[in-house]
Amino acid sequence: MSNPFEDTEATYVVLVNDEGQHSLWPSFAEVPAGWSVVVPETDRQSCLDYINENWTDMRPKSLVEAMATAGQDAP
Repeated sequence: MSNPFEDTEATYVVLVNDEGQHSLWPSFAEVPAGWSVVVPETDRQSCLDYINENWTDMRPKSLVEAMATAGQDAP
């Protein structure tokens, strides 16, 4: 069986969690607890484009907030 995350012919959704982390997710798979769909079912490339445009800081939201509180700038 091939990897369902790499199937260019399949449909996907984009998930996001409370930490602002994004995930490409096969549309046939159940959404895991703690994640929400932010891009409904579409082609793989559209999902990847959304992730690349909207998830520009890989740090979890809690780390960004902790660094801001400590007076540290983003890398």
